[in-house]
Amino acid sequence: MKSRLILVVVLLATFAMAWFFLLSKDEAISVSLATVSRGTVDLTVSNTRAGSIKACQRSRLSLPIGGQIAELFVSEGDHVKQNQVLIRLWNKDQQARLADAKSRLVMARLAVEESCRLAELNKREHARMQSLAEQKLVSAERLDASSTQVSISAASCSKAQASVTSFVANRQLQAAILEKTELTAPFSGVIAEINGEVGEYITPSPSGVATPPAVDLIADNCLYVSAPVDEVEAAQIKIGMAVTVTLDAYRNESFAAKITRIAPYVKELEKQARTVDVELELLNKAPEKKFLIGYSADIDVIIQQHKNTLRLPTETVIDGNTVLLYQPSTKTLVRKEFTPGISNWRFTEVKEGLSEGDKVLLSLDQEGAVEGALVVIAND
Repeated sequence: MKSRLILVVVLLATFAMAWFFLLSKDEAISVSLATVSRGTVDLTVSNTRAGSIKACQRSRLSLPIGGQIAELFVSEGDHVKQNQVLIRLWNKDQQARLADAKSRLVMARLAVEESCRLAELNKREHARMQSLAEQKLVSAERLDASSTQVSISAASCSKAQASVTSFVANRQLQAAILEKTELTAPFSGVIAEINGEVGEYITPSPSGVATPPAVDLIADNCLYVSAPVDEVEAAQIKIGMAVTVTLDAYRNESFAAKITRIAPYVKELEKQARTVDVELELLNKAPEKKFLIGYSADIDVIIQQHKNTLRLPTETVIDGNTVLLYQPSTKTLVRKEFTPGISNWRFTEVKEGLSEGDKVLLSLDQEGAVEGALVVIAND
């Protein structure tokens, strides 16, 4: 009887322990942990609003005179070379004026040849007259007439030569006016936009009134990134500083760059939102990557960098210097203060208070994951 009682007590104790274990297991919270490890931590300055990739050259081209589009040589998306004709207006009347100017120039040059040769002939004839006058074979009146004729013919030669200069200038004027009827590319690039079709009329913009450009030309062989930085943080930035650029078009990738320009003024786009534009050059661009003008870009200017230092994800830090540390012996979380160093949105440097290999709570917003909670590692 006594042995049976002992057996019952043992069974009840075993059942109670099993039940306690099951209850404890059900109460444990599944959490994700991050490990304190060594790596690089950067102190960075980031943009306040999305930056963008821009072209070093971009021109919104318009013709200086109005007229009807006779020929359109390009389409949107075409690559063009410098000085390539993009649009030509109807210009047959101006072509005729230029042809007339060229003909008049030819005639003027022929007149120069004619008058100047006559002047040379009169000069030689006057020399003979002088020789005959010395021999008393011609009268003084005839010698004087010959001298006057030399002067007149020389003046006619000079007049003809001056007229050539005038006709050259007129030909250049007519050529310049004809050139205004053609829109050419000032640099090589890609056509982003065209406003106009063959047969339509183009009117130049009145003074002070903006109208759409005939052609929007973008140079695609030189790109840079422009992004706004808060005026307070901009004071830490210097030209030449290293920058990490991320693009929405290439997620999980980053690109090296350097600061090339800091705007010498502050923009005030909104109340209490003052920013400074910074520009940077992309370095070592991967040839297989096609960066498009207008891509949104985020930048992290590296102000200070510590390599091979203890670090943990910044999202695990509470109030700037506290974490929920995992205790392997009790499988619980405890609050632990540490001394932080430099930090950014990804990592925070650990100066003191934590050791390499320590595990801290990663999911701070998880319900029930508080100090003293029993946890089960989900990402172990």
